[in-house]
Amino acid sequence: MVKKLVLPISLSVMLISMWGCVSYRKRPAKLYNTVVANGESFDAAIVPGIQFKDHKWDSVMKGRVLWADFLYRKGIIRNIIFSGSAVYSPYYEAKIMGLYARQLGVPEKHIFYETQAEHSTENIYYAYELARKQGFKTIALVTDPFQSSLTKGFTKRRFATKIQHIPFMVDTLRMLNDKEYTIDPAPALKADFVSITERESWFKRLRGTLGAFIPWENTKGRKAAPL
Repeated sequence: MVKKLVLPISLSVMLISMWGCVSYRKRPAKLYNTVVANGESFDAAIVPGIQFKDHKWDSVMKGRVLWADFLYRKGIIRNIIFSGSAVYSPYYEAKIMGLYARQLGVPEKHIFYETQAEHSTENIYYAYELARKQGFKTIALVTDPFQSSLTKGFTKRRFATKIQHIPFMVDTLRMLNDKEYTIDPAPALKADFVSITERESWFKRLRGTLGAFIPWENTKGRKAAPL
């Protein structure tokens, strides 16, 4: 009986992996090409943070920042909201990304920082609120394909204003990834930092990821319904 299950399970894993690879390229390309074909542009892009460790950005953070810079230079986004508190490392993720964006040449006046969020859903919520207060009317979510897929339902049903997903295209990103950048992370350091793993249990962190602690009551009258 066990031997009979080996082939179907292996085949299932292979098909899931193949679907993931296709989706990782196909969906971002489709979304980007639609934006370009329609001549769309956005007042602001939300770029969720990821931890900064060992004094260097990892491939995910690099991809998100490079892609935001690419879209900015194309005129598709006019401002960038980097979002992220000091969660797993003692550096504000938003500020670290902003330092790299400045190295890339994005003007400081077009960079905004949201430093409260500790989870991906909070990144979107708090950055959205910042965008609203700044008077930005059109908003895009600029991140990696995986996070974009995970949050597409959340952005679709939770906000009064449409949030257009523009996840990075891995093939285009490879062409942009031809240089290494260095920053002085000191301006992004948070005093008296305590890691979220010491402050919260695994279960509480999971609830946070699902949006359990988002203050939807503050948006009452616009659109608010907790998960």
